[in-house]
Amino acid sequence: MSCIQEKIIGEIQDSIEAKQKVLDNSEILKTLELMADQITETLKKGGKILLCGNGGSASDALHFAGEIVGRFQKERKAYNAIALNADVATMTAIANDYGYDQVFSRQVEGLMTDKDVLIGISTSGNSKNIIKAVEKAHEIGGKAYLFSGKDGGKLKDICDLCIIVPSDVTTHIQEVHECLYHILCGLIENAMIEVYRN
Repeated sequence: MSCIQEKIIGEIQDSIEAKQKVLDNSEILKTLELMADQITETLKKGGKILLCGNGGSASDALHFAGEIVGRFQKERKAYNAIALNADVATMTAIANDYGYDQVFSRQVEGLMTDKDVLIGISTSGNSKNIIKAVEKAHEIGGKAYLFSGKDGGKLKDICDLCIIVPSDVTTHIQEVHECLYHILCGLIENAMIEVYRN
């Protein structure tokens, strides 16, 4: 086996171990179930999901919103989700006029109601623009959830529900996040289909 192949195997094993740590953590599993239940209730009551992230987490926010608005695995009606980092014109206008720290909070102020939920995605838990977005969401009376890693940073102390992947490696945190988004989307989709069937 070549050194490169050993490196590849090592990376895959590390990724599997990060997922195994989540699988062995009953608190994370309970929180994911609760998050699915609460987001389903939000959608049933006509609320929406707002998402935000930076860099790779911005891509995750887009991916998550796409699965909710489009569909995940089953044919069904569209649900309401918006990735706040999708609108480049709005983001750059806010960054130019107010600073990058407010690119999400300003949108939360304009788009969020007390029926809605904000999902912040930050592998460190310390992204200033997401902290400000969560603070604004709470001012409005909405809920704020977190997907993070490491120790959850400052965001873990101000969010209503937190999924904190027990890893210090950003890439593995992101890989676990994607797995959890898919599970969450499936749980929400199945629950919402039952709502419209009954």
